[in-house]
Amino acid sequence: MLRKLINKNFFRLNQRLSLKIFNRNLLNKHFLTALSKMVKTISMEDMRHLNLFNKVTRVETRFCFDYNNMLIFCVPHSMIHKAVGDEGKNIRRMKEILKKRIRIVSIPRGIRDASRFIESVVNPVTFKNLEVNGDEIIITASRQSKAALIGREKRRLKEMQEIVKGFFEKDLKII
Repeated sequence: MLRKLINKNFFRLNQRLSLKIFNRNLLNKHFLTALSKMVKTISMEDMRHLNLFNKVTRVETRFCFDYNNMLIFCVPHSMIHKAVGDEGKNIRRMKEILKKRIRIVSIPRGIRDASRFIESVVNPVTFKNLEVNGDEIIITASRQSKAALIGREKRRLKEMQEIVKGFFEKDLKII
């Protein structure tokens, strides 16, 4: 009896949440495509960051990751201005609360946006070229940029490989 009651209430709650999300028109087809591709278990810390982001910016997202000791949130392109806030007040407020650097980037619409997405994540580091060959993405960079992209003990490379694998389901190599 108790299990039946729990399942019934869970179904109702899940139904309300899904209606709430769809009624806000935040999930366009690109967002849904990225959402279906990126299969990652959300940790409690990520959940905390996403809830804070939602409260501060009033923009819902499900994409949050760490890169180079920076917290990066991915939102639909049309919502970036709202997420940043007037004169960057939302970012400054979150930076004060979390005591971490914050960056907001747009959700990639597919593999054709891979270059723009990766460039916005690794900014200010630049690279010469990005190629997509089969199931891998190859970044060509100068010696100095290559060192910055790889990082000490390949830490940044591993972080970026995880991000690329999650969004594009491809392996990343830096040449």
